[in-house]
Amino acid sequence: MKFTIPTEEDIKYLNEELTKKNAQERLVWAAKTFTPGIAVSSSFQTQSVPLLHLVSQSCPEMPVIFIDTGFHFPETLAFRDMLKEKFHLNIHIIHPTITKEQLILDYGTELYRRDPDLCCYINKIEPMQRATAQYQVLVAGVRHDQTKHRNALRVIERRFSGPVRIHPIIDWSENDILQYITEHNLPAHPLTAQGYTSIGCAPCTQPTSRETTDKRAGRWTGKEKTECGLQIDFDKKQIGAGE
Repeated sequence: MKFTIPTEEDIKYLNEELTKKNAQERLVWAAKTFTPGIAVSSSFQTQSVPLLHLVSQSCPEMPVIFIDTGFHFPETLAFRDMLKEKFHLNIHIIHPTITKEQLILDYGTELYRRDPDLCCYINKIEPMQRATAQYQVLVAGVRHDQTKHRNALRVIERRFSGPVRIHPIIDWSENDILQYITEHNLPAHPLTAQGYTSIGCAPCTQPTSRETTDKRAGRWTGKEKTECGLQIDFDKKQIGAGE
């Protein structure tokens, strides 16, 4: 199909219609409307499971993009492989253009500590931009209750660059996620039981205390950073590469 980038008026109308639908209806609509120019991205955390299950039930052939940064927990990679078999997912694994060894040669050790934005750009954002260049629409499992930025997102969003974004579970709460997992007897990421409430790359992820209400508090601890950049309009110019 020929894809025409929707105007802001189109987006406004579509959001009015899509907010009336549930997550599965939104996903089915997106698949019927945009296939083959649509894919879904996933980090394969516990909170990723409901959307992946919905994909498996509604549009199992939809490509699922996973960015293998080289810094993931082994448990994440094992969980990804298990869900691939369980849900029969069409996973596309994408790697950064440079190896971990070359990253150290070019930028020194522990770039994630010294310049986490640059590290995320090299290992996550650029690979995702490359992976999604062939798609016009990208489905993501972000939710309003995750961060201040995500609280402002709508079901469907235009981006400054890259694919149009569709967020089928944007209005779900954490309780909705847990309830769906329980009702469908779905697995959880093995690190969830160890206090990891949001899981990214191993060097930048820690368990969170039971007292905290911020489920992403274990990400980039001690820094103001709250997003890797995949869910915002974020490019290399914004991170001061080389400074």
